Amino acid sequence: MDDQKMSRRDKIKRGIYILPNAITSLNLFCGFIAIISAIDERFEFSAVAILVAVIFDSLDGKIARATHTTSQFGIEYDSLADLVSFGLAPSLMMYLWVLPKGRIGWLAAFLFTSCGALRLARFNSMAEETPSSHFIGLPIPAAATMCSTTVLFCTKFAIPAIEMPVVFLLGVYFLSFLMVSTIKYESFKKAELFKKMKFNVLVGLILVFIVIAQKPQLFLFSIGLIYVSSGPIHSLVLRVRSKHEKKVKTHKL
Repeated sequence: MDDQKMSRRDKIKRGIYILPNAITSLNLFCGFIAIISAIDERFEFSAVAILVAVIFDSLDGKIARATHTTSQFGIEYDSLADLVSFGLAPSLMMYLWVLPKGRIGWLAAFLFTSCGALRLARFNSMAEETPSSHFIGLPIPAAATMCSTTVLFCTKFAIPAIEMPVVFLLGVYFLSFLMVSTIKYESFKKAELFKKMKFNVLVGLILVFIVIAQKPQLFLFSIGLIYVSSGPIHSLVLRVRSKHEKKVKTHKL
């Protein structure tokens, strides 16, 4: 009986580890679908697939921590899946959708992918040193989200993106720079899914979902733009404040 109980426990333990990695696999699958859809010029579907991949990416880590099934294998697998879903898929989508065809366009797409890879490598190497409340540089899922919501926003409101490829080219360069920069971004790691929350917080979340559901393309694009802009704005405010404090100190002296 004891041997049977132990074997059952071992099976359950092995089975639990499958769950977060299965969710990571769904993230990778969505990235693959996004690439295929972009090649088929189904850019809206490609953008939606990347956004679904973002959801799976946010879930796998939380589930692994909640079930105490974090592992080095899971971390490495998650990074590889992220590179496909949030590095390769959005860069290919943007290139085929709006970037100038030829060397200028594909170099921008390659830069986005390579900066995403560097961002992931830096994150893994600095995971223990970086404060959990902040990310150093724009997270690669956020950069991919910005690309996806831009596609959905322009398609929904019939914005002739193809007529202004330089704007989107600069946007891709800017996102690439933010990923490898030292600008701090809020990580929202304190917001856990499996902890108790106040009733008012739950009501607020439901209201947010209702607002987003009214015009998802507009509100998702706005949320993405606000988050991407929050890092440089916060950094600029801190610099101005630091200069002002130095001036005040020197004036007192």
